[in-house]
Amino acid sequence: MASSAGSSPPTDHDALLDAIQSVLAPLADLAVAKGLTFAVVEESLKQAFVRAAQEAQLAQGLPAHRLVSRISAATGINRREVTRLTQSDAGAPQPAAASVVSQLFTRWISDKQLRVRGKPRALPRQGDEGMSFEALARSVTQDVHPRTLLDELCRLHLARWDAETDTVHLLQEAFAPRGDWQRMVAFLGDNVGDHLHAAVDNVLLDEPAHFEQAVFAQGLSEDSVEQVRALARKHWKALVAEAVPLLEQRVQSDAEHAEVATRRVRLGLFTYHQDPAQTPGASGSGDAVPRRLPKGK
Repeated sequence: MASSAGSSPPTDHDALLDAIQSVLAPLADLAVAKGLTFAVVEESLKQAFVRAAQEAQLAQGLPAHRLVSRISAATGINRREVTRLTQSDAGAPQPAAASVVSQLFTRWISDKQLRVRGKPRALPRQGDEGMSFEALARSVTQDVHPRTLLDELCRLHLARWDAETDTVHLLQEAFAPRGDWQRMVAFLGDNVGDHLHAAVDNVLLDEPAHFEQAVFAQGLSEDSVEQVRALARKHWKALVAEAVPLLEQRVQSDAEHAEVATRRVRLGLFTYHQDPAQTPGASGSGDAVPRRLPKGK
C-alpha cells in the first residue's frame, strides 16, 4: 500500500493488511481455479477466526463464562454465529455446503438415468424436460442460468460443449483432477500452513522462534532462473541426504523418553519464479506488481 504525496505514511495496520492481502491472493487464485465460491471459503475463514480467538482466550487462563462474548468482540463475528461455530464437533472444520457447480457435477455422475454403459451420458444442451443439460441445471438451482453453469464447467475442464451437435459431454468423473490430487492439496495445506505458522510466530514473538530465510532477485532471464532452480534441487538432495538419517536417529533415540518427545518438525525448501510482465493487469512499467517482500528471519 503506497502513500501518495502529502498523505500520512503507512501505519502498522496498513502494513498488516498488505501482508494479509499478499497471503490471500494465491489462495483466492486456487479457489477460483477449482470452483470454490466465496461463501464456501468464508465459512472456513469464520471457523479459523473463532478457533484462533478461542485458543487465545483459553491460553490467557480466562474463565469459560462469557467466552462467546469475548470471541465475538475479538473477531467481529456476531454471537449467534460464534455459538454455532464453537458448538461444532471437537473444534474440527465442518464441511461447508458444496458449490452449485459441484452439486450439478455430482448429480450428473451419480444419477443412473444420466449414465449409459457405466459412463456419464452426453446431454443435449437445451430442453426443459427429460435428459438435457438445461433440465439438469434447473433441477439443481433456479438462481443461476444453465448457460452460466455450462461455461463454468467448461472453464474448469470438467465438461465440453460440442457446437455441431449442441450436446454437452462430461470429461471427468471426479470433480478434482485425477491422480494424486487429494494428496497434492494435502501437502499444500501442510507445507504452506506450517510455513505460515512459522512466519506468524516470528512476527508475533519477541525473538524469532523458527528459521525462515529467503533471497530475492529480479531482472533474470528464463535460463538464469533455471540455473537457480537447479541449484536449489542440488542442495535439497544434499539436505535430505543429511537430514533424514538425523531425524530417524533422533526419533529412535527420543522414543526412550516418550514423555518429552511431543514435538514435530517440518524442514522444507522452495523456489518461486514469476514474470510480472505476463501477469494479468500488469502495465509493463516494471513496477506493476506492488508486493511487499517480507524480511527473512
